[in-house]
Amino acid sequence: MKILRTVADVRRAVAEARGRGATVGLVPTMGAFHDGHLSLMRRARDESGLVVVSLFVNPAQFGAGEDLSTYPRDERRDAELAAGAGVDLLFAPPVDEIYPHGFATSIHVAGLTDVLDGASRGAHHFDGVATVVTKLFHIVAPDAAYFGQKDAQQVLVVRRLVRDLDLPVRIVACPIVREPDGLAMSSRNVYLDADSRARATALNRALVAAEAAVDDGRTGADEVLAAARAELAASGIEPEYLELRSPHDLRELDRVDSAALLLVAARVGAARLIDNRTLEVRSS
Repeated sequence: MKILRTVADVRRAVAEARGRGATVGLVPTMGAFHDGHLSLMRRARDESGLVVVSLFVNPAQFGAGEDLSTYPRDERRDAELAAGAGVDLLFAPPVDEIYPHGFATSIHVAGLTDVLDGASRGAHHFDGVATVVTKLFHIVAPDAAYFGQKDAQQVLVVRRLVRDLDLPVRIVACPIVREPDGLAMSSRNVYLDADSRARATALNRALVAAEAAVDDGRTGADEVLAAARAELAASGIEPEYLELRSPHDLRELDRVDSAALLLVAARVGAARLIDNRTLEVRSS
């Protein structure tokens, strides 16, 4: 595996691979790899001739008071894990390679970014995501890009970005990878102390309780959300948001008819965690 630092080097390496007829898969990341990231890399490996992983803690998607300065970083460990997953190129640029002096362009995806994390973290968050993803797509020119479904809103934003700008990239959303106790894997889980780590499992239990409510015929949004909220409350967690939304465009739903996306965000100890589950009415 090669570690590259510059746009020019990545473009050169990708062009050489394409000259050999290889397809290109990209996994955009901010590092601090866990099994969720590695599952994306393995999927890309299965489907691509050349696998490129970007490792870039994107300052544009962090706001004032967020954890940019403390976000976990360990490039050597990440490089070893990426190599073990079969990655060909690790693109780990310095900030000024992505945002050179005088950089003044931002990509804004309207509508989808106004709710949930966009409302909680501010418009800058998804503007930063959309801008860096657009740049990565132009730098790497992948055939497919791989994202985790844990960041469900982000996946929808990227899909809309690709559609609206006619970018020739296939977006692949991969399933959430969980710890044995159900906690969704996240780089921010390292912030959890033992007590917070135990309480954090309530997020997944809340989603499971909501799914059980739907299976029991309680499909109204109030009933579904009440079932989830009770699990959170039992662990002393007040959600930042807990909402039932369309899995296609994030419209707020008043019931689960066919499929609905239940999304939750909460601060547990020192960590801000998110999770989600698609709820469906099962045919009898």
